[in-house]
Amino acid sequence: MSAAASEALARVLSAPTFELIPLKSAMDQAAFLPPGARVSVTSSPIKGIESTVALAEQLQAAGFIAVPHLSARMVRDRAHLGDILARLELAGIRHAFIVGGDAKVPGDFPDGLSLLRGMDELGHRLSEIGVPCYPQGHPFIADDALLDALREKAAYASYMTTQLCFDPGAIAAWLAARRSEGMSVPVHLGVPGVTDPQRLLAISARIGVADTHRFLTKNIRFVARLVRSGGFFRPDGLLEGLAPHIADRVAVIVDLHLYTFNAVKPTELWRRRYLAGLDAAHRSPSIPPPSEESNEYSVRP
Repeated sequence: MSAAASEALARVLSAPTFELIPLKSAMDQAAFLPPGARVSVTSSPIKGIESTVALAEQLQAAGFIAVPHLSARMVRDRAHLGDILARLELAGIRHAFIVGGDAKVPGDFPDGLSLLRGMDELGHRLSEIGVPCYPQGHPFIADDALLDALREKAAYASYMTTQLCFDPGAIAAWLAARRSEGMSVPVHLGVPGVTDPQRLLAISARIGVADTHRFLTKNIRFVARLVRSGGFFRPDGLLEGLAPHIADRVAVIVDLHLYTFNAVKPTELWRRRYLAGLDAAHRSPSIPPPSEESNEYSVRP
């Protein structure tokens, strides 16, 4: 990598967003996070939006920056939305990520845009709001509809996070097209952490998150190859392909969003080691490498 690309990659890796799923082990996994880390909390119809908010409250109280996913189709009505926003304010939570969600039968908010409008009408104390974007498209929504909705969401959004994608070229091309249209919303790049495919499959079955199933469906050969090899996915190559674009100021890539699938320890060990491997002259702040042995990436179920 060039010095500029290396420096840009170190910048976003030094303080990324870590995504957690609200399972019973979530707070145990949070113990492996850097102090004060930014933590995104997913939502699913099976776990319920209350589980998302409850974990966000715990994380915020523990000194992290909690970013709960507010799933539009899981919010019953304006009163329910008002209650959720009040809980976030009481907990000192000032960040949220707005998604359409996977509930089959929605309440008063069928999609993310309607929820954003409802939040704006009710009023809130959130200082930062994120929305998803899809450089490689969505399994069930046409590209034109996705882009139309994103353009309208941009008026409410502080940033947009790319959903799981393994093609740097596709991400760069999609983002270049948005910038050429005049869309200036900053980007958080969604990148999988160190992933044990068997753990990924197990979590997918336990929580029923459609996005995880979509990832498995779209990348079935990749996952099958990892399962057969007993290996782990590490995002080194993906990040190196993205590094020049992170360094490009026109792209306005300001953060990394690490999909941990609740395997925080191996992801954090990888992050520290990867940072330590970058040229010290282009890395800030300095983070020491971990001292773990060669089995550092092992993940217990």
